[in-house]
Amino acid sequence: MTTVVLAHSPVTGPAAWGGLPVALGDRRVHTVVLDVTDDDAPPYAVTYVARAATQLRAARPEDAVLAGHSGAGYLLPPLAAAARAAGRRVRGYVFVDAGLPPVREATRLTLMHAEDPAFAADLEEELRSGARFPTWTSEELRDLVPDQRVRDDLVASLRPRGLDFFTEPLPVTADWPDAPCGYLHHSASYDSAARSARSRGWPVVDRDLGHFAACADPERVADDLVALLDAL
Repeated sequence: MTTVVLAHSPVTGPAAWGGLPVALGDRRVHTVVLDVTDDDAPPYAVTYVARAATQLRAARPEDAVLAGHSGAGYLLPPLAAAARAAGRRVRGYVFVDAGLPPVREATRLTLMHAEDPAFAADLEEELRSGARFPTWTSEELRDLVPDQRVRDDLVASLRPRGLDFFTEPLPVTADWPDAPCGYLHHSASYDSAARSARSRGWPVVDRDLGHFAACADPERVADDLVALLDAL
């Protein structure tokens, strides 16, 4: 049985997946939920991938589809390379309202400028003044995640980062993609990424559920993810 590996963004914890793992289990989809919260010093991306790969090896799935949310999308190719080095087979990739891996040297900030220029410009200004991101409050996320318990868990999992995190060069993996890819598009912030995925011929599911769709409507996201796995 193919396992879906859920990789959370480095600026959140696994709480960003909300009830999705349970909903996938109800649909007889085996999942491994990564939990990387000790990548607090540079090199951030390399550390995240190394910690995630260790957890993936320990879970011992024979076949895996890697699913990344938000900023984890950038890191799926090096995570796949690490998994294959440990003898695991990567059957595909699913980007869940996520950034697409860079094809040449880039930073998170430069990629965000390409994906959402207005947001990235404001964020860069704040980061260069010494701010960290994200610092959302429960009240700010109320509309995106109506369930208070789920929302509070999400807020508690946030891992605000400074400028050095967002300006660190990301790893680039040659000869990627090496397996089928699909995209779950949930928010306007990732319109550009969804368009790029569609232009590459990947199956794309558009559903206006907000960036934390897995927290807000895990049942719908699970149905869409299962359909996307069938398409892959």
